[in-house]
Amino acid sequence: VYTRKRSEFGRPCSFSDRPAKVNVDIPPDPSMASDFVLRNPVDSYVQHTSDMSEHEVNTERVEVESRGVNHVEGGWPKDINPQEVEQTIRFRKKVEKDEHYINTITHLGTLMEHCVKQNNAINIYEEYFGEEEVAEVEDEPPSAKTINVIRDPNITKRTATHLSWHPDTCKKLAVAYSSLEFQQNTKDMSFDSYIWDLENPNKPELVLKPSSPLVSLEYNPKDSHVLVGGCYNGQMAYWDTRKGGLPVEVSTVEVSHRDPVYGAIWLQSKTGTECFSASTDGQVLWWDIRKLSEPTETLVLDVTRKGLLENALGAVTLEFEPTMPTKFMVGTEQGIVIACNRKAKTPPEKITSTYSGHHGPVYALARNPFYPKIFLTVGDWTARIWSEETKESSIMWTKYHLSYLTDGCWSTVRPAVFFTTRSDGTLDVWDFLFKQNDPSLSLKVCDEPLSSLRLQDNGCVVGCGSKLGTVTLLEISSGLCTLQRNEKTLATAV
Repeated sequence: VYTRKRSEFGRPCSFSDRPAKVNVDIPPDPSMASDFVLRNPVDSYVQHTSDMSEHEVNTERVEVESRGVNHVEGGWPKDINPQEVEQTIRFRKKVEKDEHYINTITHLGTLMEHCVKQNNAINIYEEYFGEEEVAEVEDEPPSAKTINVIRDPNITKRTATHLSWHPDTCKKLAVAYSSLEFQQNTKDMSFDSYIWDLENPNKPELVLKPSSPLVSLEYNPKDSHVLVGGCYNGQMAYWDTRKGGLPVEVSTVEVSHRDPVYGAIWLQSKTGTECFSASTDGQVLWWDIRKLSEPTETLVLDVTRKGLLENALGAVTLEFEPTMPTKFMVGTEQGIVIACNRKAKTPPEKITSTYSGHHGPVYALARNPFYPKIFLTVGDWTARIWSEETKESSIMWTKYHLSYLTDGCWSTVRPAVFFTTRSDGTLDVWDFLFKQNDPSLSLKVCDEPLSSLRLQDNGCVVGCGSKLGTVTLLEISSGLCTLQRNEKTLATAV
C-alpha cells in the first residue's frame, strides 16, 4: 500500500536527480519454483498495425494541345497607308463616330462570341470514325457446314436447274425443277416448281404450276411477290405469290422461244416489270410482264452480224449487271461469250464483242460485283476469269478438272473469291489471293452431279442444286465471307 498526503494529489511533479533508494523488496518464494514449467522454444508474432489492401488506379492521360488563330489586320481604304500611325488614328476616330459602325459591331460581337465559344468547345477537325478496321480473321482453315437439305417431293426426281433467293429476307428460296435430258420426260414427271420457306423445309410454301417445266426462275428484286420463269418449251410466265400457284400470264407459243429458256433476268427499270430472256434457239427477247403477248425487242445471236437465225449461236447463260444497264452478256453452247449493247442503233451493232475460250457450252457467266469489267465463265473442265479489255484470252483460269464444271458465281463480299460446282457432286471455293492452282475448299456435297448454285447477298450461305432435285444449303466459314485487309487493292493488283 502506498500512502500519500491529500495535499499532494494533483500536484505538478517536480523531477530532480537523486540517488536510488529501495522502496519495496520482495524476496523469492522457493515454493513457487516447483510450479514453473519450461516450454519448448515457441515463436509467436504480434502484429499491431491494421491490414491494408494494395490498390492503384491509372487514369487515362488527357492530352492538351493549344491551338491559336492568327488574325492579320486588313480592310483599310486605298488612300490610307496602314504603316503611317497618324493617318490610321485619324481614320479610326472618324469611323468610330459613325452610327452604323457602332450598331454593326454590337450585333457582330454577340455572334462572334458564340462562334468563339463553340470553337473552344468542339474540335471541328476531329476525326470521329477513322477508316474502320476490318476485323482480323483468325487463321482457321476454310470450311463449310450443311445447314439444310431440301428434296424434290416427287417420286420421279428432276434436276434443280435454277435457284433464286428471296430479295429481302433470304428466308425463302425459289427452285426451278425440270429434266434437261432430251426426250427423257417420262409420263408421270411433274411440271411443278416450288418456293421453299427455309424454316419449314419439309413442305414447299408455294407450288408453282407452269404449263411446261421451269428451267429458270427469278425473284423480282423490286417486288418480292413477283417471279418470272422461263419454261422448257420456250414460253415465259410470271407469278404473283399473293395470287397463288398458277401463273398470272404466259407468253404465247408463237412469239416465245423455240427452245428451253436457260436465262431469264429482271432489268433495272422504273416500273420494275421488264425482263429479258435467252435460249438455245439463238434469240434474246425482252419482255414487259404487264403485256406478255409479244416481246418488246428481239436480238438474234448471229456473230457474223447478219441477223440470220440459222447462223445464231444458242444461248445457255445470260448475265446482266444493274450498274451497266445497257450492257449484257450471253454464254453460248459453242463456248463463245457474246458481249452485247442493247442501246446500239442497228441490230448488228448490238453485238459488241466475243470471247472464245471454252470447248463446250458456257454454263455460268458472272461479272465480279467489285470490278464489273472482270467476269467469270465456267464451261468444259475449267473456270476462267476474263477482263473485258482482253479479248484474246482469259487472264486467269483453273486447272482442267477430271469432271465437268456445271455452274459458278462470285462471292458478294470478297472480290477474290468465287465458287464452282462440278458434275462429281463437289463444290469448290476459290480464293485467288490465297492460291491459284487449287481451290481453298473442296466439299463433296452429294454423289450425283450438282447442277446449279446461288449465293445469298450476305455471302455466307450458298445453295447448291443437284441433278436429283436436292438443294443443299451450306454456311461458309467466316474467313471466306469477311473482307480481308487490303483485299481490294491486292485483287486490283492481281
